[in-house]
This record gives sequence, structure tokens and C-alpha cells, in this order.
Amino acid sequence: MRARAHPTRLVLLGHPVIQSLSPVFQNAALAHVGLALRYEALDVTSADLAVTLQSLGADGAAGNITIPHKEAVAARARCTPLATQVGAVNTFWFEHGVLCGDNTDVAGVSAAIRALCPGGIAHARCAVLGAGGSAAAVLVALEQLGCRDIVVSARTPERARRLAGRVAVPIRIVDSAEDAVQEASLVINATPVGLRDDAMPVPPSALAPHAAALDLVYRHGETAWVRACREADHMAEDGLRLLLEQGASAFECWFGQVAPRAVMWQALAAAGGRPT
Repeated sequence: MRARAHPTRLVLLGHPVIQSLSPVFQNAALAHVGLALRYEALDVTSADLAVTLQSLGADGAAGNITIPHKEAVAARARCTPLATQVGAVNTFWFEHGVLCGDNTDVAGVSAAIRALCPGGIAHARCAVLGAGGSAAAVLVALEQLGCRDIVVSARTPERARRLAGRVAVPIRIVDSAEDAVQEASLVINATPVGLRDDAMPVPPSALAPHAAALDLVYRHGETAWVRACREADHMAEDGLRLLLEQGASAFECWFGQVAPRAVMWQALAAAGGRPT
């Protein structure tokens, strides 16, 4: 499912959005393909979300949704099956005035996992730390990639059970992050730990020797956890690739053409990102 007509305006809705890198690579992509549009970040509070969406619908706009509005937009939109499964919308457009929503975070997570685990994860144990909104996209991506051994740790087991039931992905719930990462080939941090400081979701020493680490958090200079995991000889990556890939998939939803990923990576590099 994708937009049937090109949008006349592109926006990112969230609160806050001032630090987002999405305008950097989306505007580079738009310029590269010759589309006379600008992608702009709009800081919108929850109280203003409804009226903002109404105005954007009248404008024929499309765009992305970020924290804290993904679930609220999913409740308002005609969702794709994938967005319904995840319970969150991060990519939207309008069809004859009707708000439509998709979830391209799953594609972003999948791309990041494939980059870290080129041999696949069908026979691997994967540990997911956290059971919030980001973890929903992670569980769906793991299932799509064929993983059948998923271990989750969360602040409360009930939170993890509700998440697994909502997305209909089988998981095993354990008491702690240290328990979750035992014998895991891939460890994914789906919590906000490390976003504001150098806290780590689990010590790198707790990881199995062969484990790869994916941190959904991204920061300038990478997160302390990613740096520490690499220093301990683990393959590790932060959420920058996920950010770009979900944006590239959104671009393809809006315009029906392949996103110029190389151009988008170059724009991130010029802005201080770390394309690989």
C-alpha cells in the first residue's frame, strides 16, 4: 500500500523534533530526484495533533510520525496490515482526505539486522531488551526474518506479555537483561537507555563471545554501549541505519520510486552522521 498521488507537502510530526536528522537526508533525496518539495520538522504536542492532521489533510501532505504520536496516529488512520500488527504508524499520507498509515520502522530494523548478521538469524537466538513501542517493530522484524528463538526482558513480565500478545509473535520472557543475552547471537536494545547519557542496557561482558549488538538509540559519536561492545570485539551498530532505511522506505511509499540511498547516506555524512 502506498500513496496514489504525490504529496504536496512533507513533514515530520513529533515532540520534540529539533534534533532529528530526517530532514537532512529526505531533502537530499528530494533534490536528487528533482522533486520541488521540502521536508520540514514540525514540533506538535499531543493536544495539537488532531488539528494539525486535519490541516495537513487539507494540504494534501504526507510525512513521518515520531515519538510520542505513533500509536495515536495509528488509532486515527486507515492502517496497512503491518502498521496494524505493530500498533504504530510512522509513515502517513492522505487518500481523498482519509488519513492512511504504514510502519516502515520494521523495514529499518530488518535492514540493520541484515547488516549485522549477513548469514541470517533463522537459527539464532535473539535477545530484545525492552517492551515498549520500539520493541514491537523489532519483534515483527525478527519474525519476518525467520527468527524463532526470541528472548525478551522488560521492566515487568506483564508488559512483555502484553506486547507479544498484541503483535502475535512468540517470545520467551526472562527476569533480567543479563538472563536474556545468555547464548544470544544478536542483542537488540529497544529501550531509551543511553539516549541522554552513557548508561548501558547490559554490560558488554555479559554478551556471548559471538554476539552482535544493535542499539536502536543513535547519538552523535554513537552510544557508549555500541563503542564498548566494539571494544570488546563484538559487531555493533547504533540506530542510524534504521533511521535512514525507515525514511527510505517512507520515500518509496510516497513517490513509488526507489529511494536514492547513497545520496541519503552522503547527506548524513556531511551533517556528521556515520554512513558505512
